[in-house]
Amino acid sequence: MESKRQQKFSRLIQKELSDIFQKEGLSFHDNTIITITTVRVSPDLSVARVYLSIYNSPNREQALITVKSKTRELRYKLGAEIKNQARIVPHLEFFIDDSIDYASRIDEIFNKINKEGSEE
Repeated sequence: MESKRQQKFSRLIQKELSDIFQKEGLSFHDNTIITITTVRVSPDLSVARVYLSIYNSPNREQALITVKSKTRELRYKLGAEIKNQARIVPHLEFFIDDSIDYASRIDEIFNKINKEGSEE
C-alpha cells in the first residue's frame, strides 16, 4: 500500500513525464503514441517505475528500448520540471503496461463463450 506521499509524488511524475512525452513524442518513433498509464514510486522516492502503453508501433519492444535509451535525457528534463517541488529526481525504470492487452483478451474469451452459449 502506497503512502499519501508516494501517491502525490507518483501523480507529479506522471503528469510531468506525460508533458515531456507529448512535447518530445515524435523524436522517439514515427507515429508511435506513448502514454504513461501508471507510476509507482519506492517508499524512499528514489526509484520510479513507469508503465507505458505504446500504440501505433509495429514493434512495441523496440519502442520501449528506444525510450529506455533516452532515460538519462528524460530524467534530466523531469528534474528541470520538478526542481521546485522535489528534493531528488528519482531513477526511472520503464516497462510496458500490458493491462489493456489482458483486458481485450478477456473480452475475446467472454465473447467467444457468449457466442457458443447462444448457438446451443
